[in-house]
Amino acid sequence: MTVKPGWEGRFYEDFAIGDVYQHPLGRTITETDNTWFTLLTMNTNQAHFNAAVGESSEFGRMLVASPLTISIAMGQSVTDTTQNAFANLGLDDLKLTAPVFAGDTIWSESIVLDKRESGSRPHAGIVTIRTRTLNQDAVEVLSFRRTFYVHKAGTQKSHFPQAATPLTVEGA
Repeated sequence: MTVKPGWEGRFYEDFAIGDVYQHPLGRTITETDNTWFTLLTMNTNQAHFNAAVGESSEFGRMLVASPLTISIAMGQSVTDTTQNAFANLGLDDLKLTAPVFAGDTIWSESIVLDKRESGSRPHAGIVTIRTRTLNQDAVEVLSFRRTFYVHKAGTQKSHFPQAATPLTVEGA
């Protein structure tokens, strides 16, 4: 029996300037997501949770709170970019380029802009990416640059618990 590790993410050495990662998971944002997010973050702008206010706006309906869109976009990028990161260093040049509404499905992709060895942490490097987020109609709704510390290969240990007995076909 051979244990096949799951996707472990990219390490510093895996990044190359110009590489583009189209993050695999799209996310449809619901009205419930938006309402809960505004409650959790204490966002009191009624354009995000009051239908009458949203309908009277220039958009004719409630807007998704932009920090929710930012959070989902950043989360979409983790599997390809920061699975092995240990610190975000900067979020720059954030642009909200089109409104997002409940029912929209957003997708994100990132391009590697820069990478360098860390001067203070020999087990890590610093990578900068640009992420953009598209809705279901391929309209860009968001973009930002993010810089992060990421581990080098072989510098992390597995945290997967070791069972007392191995998993076997016979025992299934």
